[in-house]
Amino acid sequence: MSTVIAVANQKGGVAKTTTVHSVGSALAQRGRRVLLVDLDPQACLTYSLGFGPDDLEGSLHDVIVHGTPADKCVVSRGKLDLLPATIDLAGAEIHLLSKTGREFALSRALDPLLVSYDVVLIDCPPSLGILTINGLTAANEVLIPLQCDKLSQRGVGQLLETIDDVRNYTNRNLEVAGVVATLFDRRTLLAQDILGSVHERFGLEVLLPPIPKSVRVAEAPGSSRSVLEHAPKSAAAEAYRVLSAAIDARVR
Repeated sequence: MSTVIAVANQKGGVAKTTTVHSVGSALAQRGRRVLLVDLDPQACLTYSLGFGPDDLEGSLHDVIVHGTPADKCVVSRGKLDLLPATIDLAGAEIHLLSKTGREFALSRALDPLLVSYDVVLIDCPPSLGILTINGLTAANEVLIPLQCDKLSQRGVGQLLETIDDVRNYTNRNLEVAGVVATLFDRRTLLAQDILGSVHERFGLEVLLPPIPKSVRVAEAPGSSRSVLEHAPKSAAAEAYRVLSAAIDARVR
């Protein structure tokens, strides 16, 4: 059975998509069968793997709104499988609001696929709406990317409140895998102070190492590759490999 990990933080620009792509690539390199799920209507993960709307015969919108079996929409890029998104997914959120059991739509869609994968990584949108709640309801664990600034730190507290609600109503076994510092600049005292306060303030494990800010990471989506393929010897690629080894040890 798969380990399903939602990567979530409602603040945008904290490298959720980069983390999903990079961790997924590293786990695939370690021999794991990996499915990535793009739950964000902006479809940045889908784009990062080299797919545009015209390349897709189906997407997560079709799965949620039209009942298309998820396996009919999965596409592959190298060793990674992807359940892609398009901007139409924004309409799926509106569609779900009127449905009974709307929090379980993604969980039901993914259930037939779980036997085929060791790890499923869900790229949640930058919000605490129904799509993110679907991602948390479908997951065993949550990984929280944290850019070490005050706004991102504030967002962690808000996310934890949502996680508590999900535990109370839709997924009582949901665990927090930990926080990973992204876009990290160790030269600044602010970044070091915020990273150092995460465990004390929120009681969360900080997964090391921090992922350094790097132009190589920013370049990678343009080549439809993760930073591990785009710049395999970069500090960011090595940090993601180490992080992924720790995540791999948690896989069931």
